[in-house]
Amino acid sequence: MAALRIKRVDWLVGTAVLASILMVWLVITGLDAVVQLMRQLGNVGKNGYTVTSAVVYVLVTFPRRLYEMFGNAALIGGLLGLGGLAATNELTALRACGLSKLRIAVSAVGVVAILILGVVILGETAAPWGDQKAQAMQLRMRSSSVGMGGASGLWARDGARVINAKGVTVKRTETHNVVQLHDVRVFTLTPDGQVSRFDWAQTAEHDGHQWVMNQVRSTTLDDKGTHSSTVASERWDSRLNPQVLELSVIQPQYQPMRDLRRNIKYLEQNGQNPGAYANAFWGRALYPLNVLVLVLCAMPFSFGTLRSGGLGKRMFIGMLLAIGWYFLQKAMVSFGTVYGVPPLMANLLPAVILAVIAWLYFRKHG
Repeated sequence: MAALRIKRVDWLVGTAVLASILMVWLVITGLDAVVQLMRQLGNVGKNGYTVTSAVVYVLVTFPRRLYEMFGNAALIGGLLGLGGLAATNELTALRACGLSKLRIAVSAVGVVAILILGVVILGETAAPWGDQKAQAMQLRMRSSSVGMGGASGLWARDGARVINAKGVTVKRTETHNVVQLHDVRVFTLTPDGQVSRFDWAQTAEHDGHQWVMNQVRSTTLDDKGTHSSTVASERWDSRLNPQVLELSVIQPQYQPMRDLRRNIKYLEQNGQNPGAYANAFWGRALYPLNVLVLVLCAMPFSFGTLRSGGLGKRMFIGMLLAIGWYFLQKAMVSFGTVYGVPPLMANLLPAVILAVIAWLYFRKHG
C-alpha cells in the first residue's frame, strides 16, 4: 500500500508539473519563433530570399529554440504546476500525510529529468543540423557568391577562381576578429572553364588588412606539363569578405559536443586558447545538471509565498529566478576566463552554489 501511495503522489505531482511545463515551453518558444519570423521577413528580396525562405529558416532553427528555452520553461512550469496544487490545498494535504517538501520536490524534478533526456538528444542532433542549414541560408542571402556545401565545407567564387575551405573559425582579439579558413583549395580557371592552377593551403587567415595563406602547395598546368612549388606563407590576393565569412561560422554554443571537442583539440594542437569552445562544451555537458538544480531551488517558492498568490506572481518569481541564474552563470564564466579558472570549474560553480542553497533549505525546512 505504501508503494501504491507513493506512485499516486508521483502521478499527481508529475502530471500537474508536466502539463505546466509543456504549456509554458510551447508559449515562450512560439513567441520567440514569431519574433524571429518578423526579423527574417525584413530580409525578403535580398539575393532571392523569399517569404518561404524566412519560414524555412524559422522551422529549421525551432529545435534549437526548444533546447534553449527548456530551462526557463521547466523553471516557470514547475512553479506553476506546484503552485496550482498549493492553491487548491493539495500540497497541504500531502504535507499532512507526512510527505516532506523534499519528497514532493523530487517528484517534480523527476518529470524534468525525464524530459531533459529528450531535450539533450534534440540539442545534439536536430538542433545543430538545423543551425547549419540556417547559417547556409543566411550566407546565401548576404552574398550570392558564397555558399555552404554541408560536409564539403564552404564554397566561394572569386573572379576566375573557385575556393573551397573545409572549415571556418573566428578568433577574437582585442581589436578585431580574425577569420581563419582551414584546408583551403583554390582552383584557377581559364575562360573556357579548364583548371590552369591549383593551390592548397593548410590555413588562410585575414589579419584585418589582407589574406595570408600558410603552408602553401601550388601546382600550375600548361602545355609543358605540371609544375609544383611549396612555400611556408604568402600573401593571397582575394576579394573574399571576412565579415561575410563570419556568417558561415556556427556559434560555439550552437555546436554539438563532438564538434566542440574537435575544435578544442585543433586549437590546443596549434597553441591557441580554446576558451569560447571549452566554455561552450562544458556548458552543454553540464546543461542537464544546471536545469535540474535550478528547478529544485525554485520549488520552495511553491510551498511558501506562492500558496496564496496567483499565476502572475508565480510567473514573476520564475522570471526573476531565470534572469538571476542567467547573470550568475555568465558572471562566473567571465570571471573564470579573466582569472584563468578552468572552464569546467567556472561552469560547474553556479550549479554547486545553487545545490548548496537547496540542500540548506530542505535540511532546515524538511
